[in-house]
Amino acid sequence: MTIKLGFVVAEFNRDITYMMEIEAEEHAKFLGAEVIERSYVPGAYDMPLAIKKMLKDGNVDAVVTIGCVIEGSTGHDQIVVQHASRKIIDLSLEYEKPVTLGISGPGMTRLEAQERVDYARRAVESAVKLVQRLA
Repeated sequence: MTIKLGFVVAEFNRDITYMMEIEAEEHAKFLGAEVIERSYVPGAYDMPLAIKKMLKDGNVDAVVTIGCVIEGSTGHDQIVVQHASRKIIDLSLEYEKPVTLGISGPGMTRLEAQERVDYARRAVESAVKLVQRLA
């Protein structure tokens, strides 16, 4: 059985999320999973609605989130990640399907974000393992 993944990708900091998306796609192929759906949203905070639609449609076994939240001059990055991650967990529990956190940040610089591109690979790995173990 091929595991079907959905990707929800933030366009904010697209130079970084693009690299994350490529790495996630390659790792999914390596693990024998297939990315069958993609949804692009403005930023990490905007992910829950796209995730919910993907889960509600029922075509995917798991959803992988891909985003990057870089520290600014205010605490905005903390709020974005805190609320997005909380809702992501809620949706995973509500639909009883894995929704993995491939969002790097908060509290990091652009250079640190570039060093954390592998968060997307880890999120794919978690999604695949959870689908296999919960089947």
